[in-house]
Amino acid sequence: MLKIKELYVTINDQEILKGINLEVNPGELHAIMGPNGSGKSTLASVLAGREEVNVTSGSIEYNGEDLLEMDPEERAHKGVFLGFQYPVEIPGVSMVNFMKTAVNEQRKQRGMEELSASDFLKLMREKSEFVGLKNNLTNRAVNEGFSGGEKKRNEIFQMAMLDPALSILDETDSGLDIDALKAVANGVNKLKRKDNATVVITHYQRLLDYIIPDFVHVLYKGKIVKSSDKSLALELEEKGYDWLEKEVEV
Repeated sequence: MLKIKELYVTINDQEILKGINLEVNPGELHAIMGPNGSGKSTLASVLAGREEVNVTSGSIEYNGEDLLEMDPEERAHKGVFLGFQYPVEIPGVSMVNFMKTAVNEQRKQRGMEELSASDFLKLMREKSEFVGLKNNLTNRAVNEGFSGGEKKRNEIFQMAMLDPALSILDETDSGLDIDALKAVANGVNKLKRKDNATVVITHYQRLLDYIIPDFVHVLYKGKIVKSSDKSLALELEEKGYDWLEKEVEV
């Protein structure tokens, strides 16, 4: 599904990613861990198509197509979803109208008929219950006045509504209390299927107490320096990241 080869990226002429190689197949959940400044959010920004990043070399293939040639809207239409570390508020835009527009635009791009108002509201109720989002939140403006946990729950709700093929969750556990963390993790687990994939970017191991990744990768100084199963996350929790300086030549 996703193949990243020798990816080098700069921001403001500073090299951040230094030869990333990563392959994600359908049905897999990958966790990318690393200390602050290692390039985790930069990688998410590249996948989302944000303008501030500059790919100097390398390639990203998504379902056999060149992802780097697609603008952000095309990536979204083709099933790429990015959950932001700091979800933005959109005052004056109701969740219902926001999601109805997004879902029907996606359906149109896929050659499907738009949902009627009644069918959309039925889908919205089903998905909000599915991820544990309170109904009163869906009647408000997008993220306006939401707590940090509510914003992250709302992103998992959007993910459920849009049903992406590839989800990139950028430090979705940042600032969450234990109840919100469990709710977010539960939503991610429920949405995992054989035909989709998820990449979870996180600084801490605690999210992986509730989400079981198929693979854990350590991003350190712009490179993926180690890959393994969940045991690697537990090792990082015990040792921290400083030991990588001695263990890996970067």
